[in-house]
Amino acid sequence: MKIILREDVKHVGATGEIVDVKPGYARNFLLPRKLALQATAPNMKVYERERQKVQAKLAEGKNEAQKFADKLSKVSITASVAVGDEDRVFGSVTSQNIAELLAKSGHEIDKRKILLDEPIKALGVYDIPIKIHSEVEAKVKLWVVKE
Repeated sequence: MKIILREDVKHVGATGEIVDVKPGYARNFLLPRKLALQATAPNMKVYERERQKVQAKLAEGKNEAQKFADKLSKVSITASVAVGDEDRVFGSVTSQNIAELLAKSGHEIDKRKILLDEPIKALGVYDIPIKIHSEVEAKVKLWVVKE
């Protein structure tokens, strides 16, 4: 039986694909759970309309994320850290610290969206990437200075 997948189904296919599955699997599992539609001409039109709505919503979300990323790229934050001999930093600056500094400047960002390879352990200026959307990334300038 040919079906149109409405969601990703493991070992079957991805959203939007037209696949051939056993009739019992389609009738008893995929169709009742609304994971798929039977691949008929009217259902193809219904799916196409749904897909266009989802595409428009995704495009709008991406535009909003891009505007926020442009605003966020102009932000510069400063982290004051304790240093010892030869300007060695005690501890490090982590994504949690960066999220707190951004919150103080008026931008609420989840620490998991801050893409640090490893904590910052030296003084200097860094460009910190922040994942705003699946396709949009902003860079915030971070100054690490001694207290």
